[in-house]
Amino acid sequence: MHASSLRGPIRRELINRFLTTKKTLQNSGELSPHTFKAYHDIAENVIAFLGKDRLLSDILAEDFERLRSKWAETWGPARLASEINRAKVIFNYAWKNGIIDKPIRFGEGFARPSAKVMCLHRAAQGSNMFEAAELRTMIEAASQPLRTMILLGANCAFGNSDIGSLPLSALDLEGGWINFARGKTGISRRCPLWAETIASLREWLARRPEVKNEADAGLVFLTVRGAGWSTDVSSRTLGHEMKKLTDRLKIMDRSSYSLRHTFATIGSDSRDQIEVDCIMGHADSAMSSVYRERISDDRLLAVSDHVHRWLFSTPTTTKVGAK
Repeated sequence: MHASSLRGPIRRELINRFLTTKKTLQNSGELSPHTFKAYHDIAENVIAFLGKDRLLSDILAEDFERLRSKWAETWGPARLASEINRAKVIFNYAWKNGIIDKPIRFGEGFARPSAKVMCLHRAAQGSNMFEAAELRTMIEAASQPLRTMILLGANCAFGNSDIGSLPLSALDLEGGWINFARGKTGISRRCPLWAETIASLREWLARRPEVKNEADAGLVFLTVRGAGWSTDVSSRTLGHEMKKLTDRLKIMDRSSYSLRHTFATIGSDSRDQIEVDCIMGHADSAMSSVYRERISDDRLLAVSDHVHRWLFSTPTTTKVGAK
């Protein structure tokens, strides 16, 4: 390895190569646009702090400690932990790919917040789920496509990346199901659709904009510009749209991901955690999962019906469709 490669500027020798690798993974469908943007944003943040011409060999543990202190001034423990992880991924890339000849020493001052700090912060923030009355108000007040997105979050525990990458081929509106692997884990999911969700999906699809790029033609959700919800960088994110809605309705600000918290919390009251995890796309590490070949639709419907009764105080009219 040439000495010059070990002392290259952080932007040219590390950030550019790292983002190029991640962009390749995004193009092949192995990395979501949301995750790529998160890496891109934290890389720019690191460059702004350390300096784009800073030599990799000159970065010290003290620099990372100062960087963490700066982040902690504006970010809560959960966000801080996530961004520290992403920053470490970037610098570990340098070691794994031969850009530097020894691992970066981050020092103890660049550690994630402790479990105790995370727990105390979460307790101080209060509940991270929506109550039934809040969700009903949001669904009634939201326009398309946000109304459909909220329903999918409440009905199927969909998060931002699920919404952005949901393909038309996953929809079985006649049978009342969605069959869609979670992008984050690749785990297959089969979710019964409520009558309200089906009706909202039909309404949205009837007014769905004309697609701009052929690559986005198979997506359920397109922006007004006809681009994929996750790929149109000029579009507002689901989280921003949710915040606008909750602010207007004077509902406590929570992230769109809180819809997954809501489904997980209420669904677990059905006392069938296996089905809750199946709908949410969670990995099951139990040995029994190795031998379990399928889960009956009746059990999935029971969980879905339980959440529906909590939200609307009525049973669902969903019927079991053909697999």
